[in-house]
Amino acid sequence: MATLKKLGTGLIGLALSMAVGISHAADKPSLSIGFVNGWDDSVAATYVAGEILHSKLGYKVQFKPVEPAIMWQGVARGDLDASLSAWMPATHGEYYAKLKDKISVLGTNYAGAKIGLIVPEYVQAKSIADLQTYSADFDGKIIGIDAGAGVMRRTEDALKQYELSKIKLMASSGPAMATALARAEKEHQAIVVTGWIPHWMFAKWQLRFLDDPKNVFGEAERIDTIANPELSKKAPEAAAFLSKFSWGAEEVGAVMLSIRDGAKPQAAAKAWVEQNPERVAQWLTQ
Repeated sequence: MATLKKLGTGLIGLALSMAVGISHAADKPSLSIGFVNGWDDSVAATYVAGEILHSKLGYKVQFKPVEPAIMWQGVARGDLDASLSAWMPATHGEYYAKLKDKISVLGTNYAGAKIGLIVPEYVQAKSIADLQTYSADFDGKIIGIDAGAGVMRRTEDALKQYELSKIKLMASSGPAMATALARAEKEHQAIVVTGWIPHWMFAKWQLRFLDDPKNVFGEAERIDTIANPELSKKAPEAAAFLSKFSWGAEEVGAVMLSIRDGAKPQAAAKAWVEQNPERVAQWLTQ
């Protein structure tokens, strides 16, 4: 009887403990995180951070795909609590200049982001200027993405500055560019594409940027995490974690590649978090 009484007391204590835990999680505010629609690196970072915020810190998280301008405006207004997709200082520099007094930069989540012209490791050309010499190897074409994209505008400038009269820039889309690269890699053929890092293609193939001595594509950038200034009051644990969240090319590449191979973003993020407990613990240590 005494044993049953102790067991009953223990169960009541456990129930109370669970109730307190649930109540504590319920007291935390919901968070809204914006990411750039269609940017693989943005999706990967957002969902991994969101998974940690939810599974480790107990926040409810909403993911909102938006265009860059709307993302920055949303964070400034408070419609979005945060975003891990601020490319600085060049790509999103205009947005930052206009809204810097209305947002907080929590930290850099990816250092060494870069745009430029990319080739498989086996391609003979080493620099952008070399493309004129080896133009026949890739039919005088650079496979691009959407017309009007920043990397496309820079490539058009590169054709002029490097006097690449034999080369044409072919607009397509991100997926079409990746498909063309996959085909060339499979057949070990030369190809030049517009691209950037972080991107899943660097996790799948041995690629490199062509040297750009004229610096047409600019210096390496970084990807910052930005937040509405109220986040530190609204959700201090979340702000603290987001300020420490930072990872490298292989890590983000693994998540992007998993999503590209068919996994849902949330499933890919959950799997990565479960497989990297020590890395996650580093970000959660106060």
